[in-house]
Amino acid sequence: MTHEDRQMVRTIKERCKACYTCVRGCPAKAIRISAGQAEVIKERCIGCANCVLMCSRGAKETLDSTAAVKALLKSGVPVAVALAPSFPVEFGGIDPMRFVGVLKALGFKYVCEVAFGADMVSMQYRRLINENPGRKYISTACPAVVSFVEKYHPALVKNLAPIVSPMVAEARIIKEMYGQDVQVVFVGPCVAKKSEGARNPADIAESLTFVELRAMCKEAGVSRHTALDARFDPPHPAKGVLYPMGGGLLDSAELGEDLMSGRFLSTEGLENFPEVLKNLEHGDIDSDFIDLLCCNGCLMGPGISVKTSKHAREAALRRYARKSYFEIKINEWEDSVRRFRGLDYTASFEAEDRRMKLPGAEELKATLSNLGKIKPEDELNCGACGYPTCMEHAVAIIRGIAESEMCLPYTIDRLKSTADELTVSYNQLAKTKQALMQSEKLASMGQLAAGVAHELNNPLGVVLLYAHLLSEQCQQDSRVAADAKMITEQADRCKKIVGGLLNFARKNKPFFRQTDLVKLVDNYFKTAILPAAVKLSIERGADLQAEMDPDQVIQVISNLVTNALEAMSAGGELKVRTFAEGASVCFSVADNGCGIKAENAKKIFEPFFTTKQIGKGTGLGLAVSYGIIKVHRGNITVETSADPAGPTGTTFTVKLPRAAKEAGAIKLKSETLARGTLR
Repeated sequence: MTHEDRQMVRTIKERCKACYTCVRGCPAKAIRISAGQAEVIKERCIGCANCVLMCSRGAKETLDSTAAVKALLKSGVPVAVALAPSFPVEFGGIDPMRFVGVLKALGFKYVCEVAFGADMVSMQYRRLINENPGRKYISTACPAVVSFVEKYHPALVKNLAPIVSPMVAEARIIKEMYGQDVQVVFVGPCVAKKSEGARNPADIAESLTFVELRAMCKEAGVSRHTALDARFDPPHPAKGVLYPMGGGLLDSAELGEDLMSGRFLSTEGLENFPEVLKNLEHGDIDSDFIDLLCCNGCLMGPGISVKTSKHAREAALRRYARKSYFEIKINEWEDSVRRFRGLDYTASFEAEDRRMKLPGAEELKATLSNLGKIKPEDELNCGACGYPTCMEHAVAIIRGIAESEMCLPYTIDRLKSTADELTVSYNQLAKTKQALMQSEKLASMGQLAAGVAHELNNPLGVVLLYAHLLSEQCQQDSRVAADAKMITEQADRCKKIVGGLLNFARKNKPFFRQTDLVKLVDNYFKTAILPAAVKLSIERGADLQAEMDPDQVIQVISNLVTNALEAMSAGGELKVRTFAEGASVCFSVADNGCGIKAENAKKIFEPFFTTKQIGKGTGLGLAVSYGIIKVHRGNITVETSADPAGPTGTTFTVKLPRAAKEAGAIKLKSETLARGTLR
């Protein structure tokens, strides 16, 4: 990997969570979200490292240059430190002379202040503005601003002042003063300086942040308690010490802001400088010179470890600036200025357009629609995704650097839908479980019933035979005849119970054939005998052809009608309805009788469960009906009310699929049935 190819910021995936804070804080939107994790796009990154400051989990880390600097110090070549003027903010608790001693104890031969390079650059700015009246210039002291202009405002590259930053200027001064073989290491609060140093390898060997410098001192065991005092190596600065503060460049260059003329404009901060560049490109700014800083002043840079407020940092810098300015030997400073005035401080910049084309209106509309943003009022612009507007988020999705799941309202709606789907699935699972339990009960009871019916059938036949013989051989009005009649009636009842058991236990396969449900119901009621006090109403649907076993379905209808009639012992209304529902044909049997109590409703399909009086029912009718409907792959449900405060009654609804799906079921073709043979 070459010096220029190094990535300034990378993500530690193990720590990264889907908070999108880094997206929100990135002015270049150089963060790609993939599978919920943030990835810094090297080609789009401007090196501001604001994502590092904003990530509370420490999931972002900057390029570590300590190993390269250690190797440089061990190489034997003279190495000089170009120290950023913001060092009093980070190391304010150490006397400046002792701090210089710490750096020299680490192995640096020279320790020089970049503030003198800032003095020289300020003079270059003043001359540039005076010699080019009417032209608009953007300061180039901040490498993050320069990179942002090159990548996202290429039309403004021509407005970048063709002057090097104070760091590069100081490096050239150091080499001029101490020899071209001296390797210069910049130490400061800025991560973007690493990229700028990579662009100027002849001037800057490496760049360290204050955080990295502290780590080197700790590892080497060097501290203010072990180091000796030493002075900064010349040349010494004047007002260049103020550069880290907003407007410090203008003050150092003695370009006083004239509010009436508005020739000079100074702004700072990640939210402010992009807006100024946008306005400048649109022609909304009249100022001749615009001083921009990416951070809220260099003293707020990401390479500083102290957590004090901006005002506390500015106060620390001012204290050092006053002390340094009043101690300066003006004659020596002027001599240094004359000596290095003739150096080359020019710089050139090239457009590196990283703008992405805006998507088409239809594509944008479709993406917003997928996010649930159908109407303008649906665009909440809450910023939870890291983008200020829903429109920008949609553009980022189309560009492949964002995901739909980043939208909090969208994700909440998805979770609600998923929860609803899970609820439906749970209910279906509960019904399936209940049906399975019912099937297991029926299977167990079927085995028991088959055994009991088999054992009772033959003795009952014998009892009935001899009871009839006895009845025929005795006088009809005798006590014996009456007893024989009682035996016959009760044995007949037992025979019916045994017959019901056999029907319940017998696993008859249905003989499916195409049947008209309406005609089937009508034919049943043509022969059914209803009490005079019961009123019958039939509602008929259309196109109710389905594959079913008509004999078994008639048995179900008969059982349901019988139960309904018994529930209306004092009379009432019996409503039968046939209808279609999706791919099913359905019929319902409703009565306005006494209804079924809630505690009994769950047991009605269980074998031998009945609410009728002893001798009135066996509790097998609904169990048999349930088994028939399940064999048909259908469904039977009940709605009932037994509350005397309101209308009472019960409705059984049966749904049967139009096409038979029962494995192994026998289907009969209509033409075969017509011939009376089976194939």
